[in-house]
This record gives sequence, structure tokens and C-alpha cells, in this order.
Amino acid sequence: MIRKLYDWTLGLAETRYALWALAAVSFAESSVFPIPPDILMIPMIIAAPQRAWRIAGVCTLASVLGGLFGYYIGFGLFETVGRPVLEFYGKLEYFDAFKARYNDWGAWAVLIAGVTPFPFKVITITSGATGLSLPVFFASAVIARGLRFFLVAALLWKFGPPIRDFIEKRLGLMFTIFCVLLLGGFALVKYL
Repeated sequence: MIRKLYDWTLGLAETRYALWALAAVSFAESSVFPIPPDILMIPMIIAAPQRAWRIAGVCTLASVLGGLFGYYIGFGLFETVGRPVLEFYGKLEYFDAFKARYNDWGAWAVLIAGVTPFPFKVITITSGATGLSLPVFFASAVIARGLRFFLVAALLWKFGPPIRDFIEKRLGLMFTIFCVLLLGGFALVKYL
């Protein structure tokens, strides 16, 4: 099923509605959809490198708006769905402790999930459920998603099809390593 969804999404890149499809996939991926927008964005930029910045801008804007929708899902449905489930299982007090820790580090969670292969929708919904400051969430999402999509656009614009394999297979790993090193550096400075 995932393969069919992947192929269908990739096929959208060849239609005249590709930019609208990219916006829809970017929006949905930040809240509920399992396929990242990169699979549409990459072939679109390779086909039209002069539109790389516009494509990255649409992807970023739609992804941040989708993230706000994910935030709303967590915020709006937590009381009606999440809280009763946690109460039923006797885990509400654990969530309260998690909520405090998450909100202390929430901006970092949004930044890291926004640039790495970690499913962004998990963080958008969690941010809403824990009540992470909306301005903090929004600013972190804009920075993270902008960095991710504009970096991919810049690499494709500069290097074209040869960089495609690197982006599809290794860019997520590079972002993850960068985030681990960044957090490790902050932890090292804090504890020295």
C-alpha cells in the first residue's frame, strides 16, 4: 500500500497541477500523511531548476500551515480523545511530567524533526497536545522546514540530477548527524 501511495505521489510531479499537488502533500505530511513532500519536490526541481526557489517556498509554506493543523489536532483533540485514554490507563500523571519536559525542549524537538527524517506530524501533534507556545512552535517550524526545503532546492539547483541520489538516500542522515552533534555540543557546554 505504501509503495502504491509513493508511486501515486511521484506521478503527481508530472502533471500540470504539480505545484498544487506539492502544496497539498506538504500540508498533509505535516499533520497526517506518511509520504514526505521531497518525492514531489525533487523531480519538480530537476525538471525546472529555474523554479527551485518558488517550489521550495510553496513546500515550506504549505508544510508550516500543515504543521499548524497538526498542532490544532493535538490541541483540539487531546481533551476529547487523549486525556480520557490516558485517564483510563492511569497514565495522566506521566503525561503531565512529559508535558513539562517537552515544553522545556519543544523548540528543539520541532527544529530537529523539521529537518530530519523523523515524522514531523508526530511533533506537530505532540506540540499541540502539550500546549507548546504557539509562537515558539511557529518560529521553529518556519526555520526547520525552510532550512530543509531550501537546502534541498539549492543542492538540486546547483548540482542537478547527480545530487538526487545523495538527497534521497543520505541527506536525512546528514541532518540527523548534524542535530546530534549540535545537541551534543550544547550538552557538553552546559555540563563543563
